[in-house]
Amino acid sequence: MTQFGFSPSIQRLLEAVATALPPETPVYLVGGAVRDLLLSRPVHDLDLIVPSGGVRLGRRLADQINGAFYPLDARRDTGRIVVELEAGKRSTIDLAAMRGPSLEDDLRDRDFTLNALAIDLRQPERLIDPLHGQKDLLSKTLKPCSAQSIQNDPVRLIRAVRLSLDFGLKIEPQTARLLKAGAPELNRVSAERVRDELFRILDGKSPASALRLLDMLGGLAEVLPETQALKGVQQSSPHTQDVWEHSLSVLSKLEDLLDMLRVERDPNEKGSWVEGLVSLRLGRFRQLLAQHLSEQLNPDRTLRALLFFSALYHDIGKAETRQTGGDGRVHFYEHEVRGGEIIQKRGQALRLSNPEIERSTKIVRHHMRPLHMEQTSQLPSRRTIYRFFTACGAAGVDVCLLSLADRWAAYGAGLPQNIWANSVEVTRALLEAWWLEAEKTISPPALLNGEELMHEFKLTPGPQIGQLLAGLKEAQAVGEVQNREQALEFIRARLDQG
Repeated sequence: MTQFGFSPSIQRLLEAVATALPPETPVYLVGGAVRDLLLSRPVHDLDLIVPSGGVRLGRRLADQINGAFYPLDARRDTGRIVVELEAGKRSTIDLAAMRGPSLEDDLRDRDFTLNALAIDLRQPERLIDPLHGQKDLLSKTLKPCSAQSIQNDPVRLIRAVRLSLDFGLKIEPQTARLLKAGAPELNRVSAERVRDELFRILDGKSPASALRLLDMLGGLAEVLPETQALKGVQQSSPHTQDVWEHSLSVLSKLEDLLDMLRVERDPNEKGSWVEGLVSLRLGRFRQLLAQHLSEQLNPDRTLRALLFFSALYHDIGKAETRQTGGDGRVHFYEHEVRGGEIIQKRGQALRLSNPEIERSTKIVRHHMRPLHMEQTSQLPSRRTIYRFFTACGAAGVDVCLLSLADRWAAYGAGLPQNIWANSVEVTRALLEAWWLEAEKTISPPALLNGEELMHEFKLTPGPQIGQLLAGLKEAQAVGEVQNREQALEFIRARLDQG
C-alpha cells in the first residue's frame, strides 16, 4: 500500500484490518481517504465497505485491533470503530455494507465523482475509479455522480459548497443547476444532518465565501432563513454596507483575526498596521486563545465553528428593529436582545446542544458591550469588567473576538488608527482580566458563605442571601472589600439600608 503515500500509522492500521477480516471477504477503502491520498493530504479517518455485514464485521474487527465499537447507522448496516494510534492520536474507521449489489453500484450511488474512488485492501496496486473522479480532481471540477445525486440526498448541496472551497473546485453551470434544483428539498433532510454539514462549512476555509455561495445556490434560505431579511437593510456611517454584506464581512475579518493570533504565526511575518497592533497588544494570548477555541461543548463540533455561527447572527435582530431617528440616522435599538432570541430558536431548530445554544445566545446578546466600553476615554473599570464576565462567563472571550471583527468590518479600509487602537486596548484589558487576574477581578475567593450570613445576622434562607453574596463578590472584585472584617461590615451596611 505504500505506493499511495499512507502515513506509517495508517498503513499499519490498514494492514491490520486486511489481516483481521476473513480472507474471503472483499474490503475496500473508499471516499475521502482515497481522494486525500491522491492530493497528498494527510489521512486520519477511514471509510471501508464490505459486501454485507458492516455492523457484524465491525464488531469483529474492533475486537481484533483493540478498538472501541458502536453501531453508527443500523439501517445502512454501518458501524464505527475508534482506534488509538501512537502519540495519543485517534483514528475512526467506518465499516459499511455496500449500497448496491456491486462495488461500482455503490460508487455510482455516492455524492461526487471525487469521492467515488476505491482501493481494494487485498489488491491495493490500482485505483478503482469508474466515474473518472481522479480526472475531475486534476481539473479541479466538482461533478455529481449522477443527475439524481442531489435529489436523492439534498444535503449534498451544502457538502458541494464545502468541497468547492476546501479544494478550490469549479462548479460548472450544469452542476449549479442541479444544486439549485435540490435546494427546496433540504427541508426534508433531518436537522441533525443539515447542522453537521453547515458546521463543517463554518469550521472550514473561508466561511464567508462558502455562505455566499450557499446563498447563490438557494441553500441558505432553506437552512438559515432568517439571514434573508438582512439583505438591503441599510445602516448609517461608519457602515458602508447593508446588514447582510456587513455580516459576511465580519466573518472574513474574524477569520483574518484568528489567523493573526494563531500560535504558529511567525512573529517576524510582515503585515499591515492593523495586524501589527493586534500582534503587539494581544500576541501574548495566542496560546490561551488556541486552548479556548479547542474546547468542545459537543464532541462533534468545534467552538470555532460556533463562534462563526454566532458572528453570522450577531446583527440578525436588526431587520426587525430598524428605525430612523429625528437626526436622520438609522438606529437598531436593542437589536442584540432580539438577536439573542432569534439565534436561540435557530440553535434549537438545528438541534444544537443546550451548552452550544447558551453560548451562542450570550455571544449575540452581549456583542455590543465592548463597543460601549470604547465610548469613554478610559479603559473599562474593574466593576465594568466584573459585570461583563458575570454576564458572559467564558463566552466573554468570544465576544471580545467578535467585537474586534465587527469594528474592523464596519469601517473596512477606512478604519481609523485611533479607533482600532482603542478597540484593541479594551480587548487587551478584558482578556488580561479573564486569564491573568481572574482571582482578583472576576472570581475572588469567598470571604463569607450563606450559612455564616444567616448565623451572623440572624437571617432566614431565601433570595436575600444570594443577593447579599452577589453584592459582596462584586465589592471584592472592585477592591472595596479585602478581608472578612470588611465583608461583615459591607453586609451590615447593606442590611441597614434595607
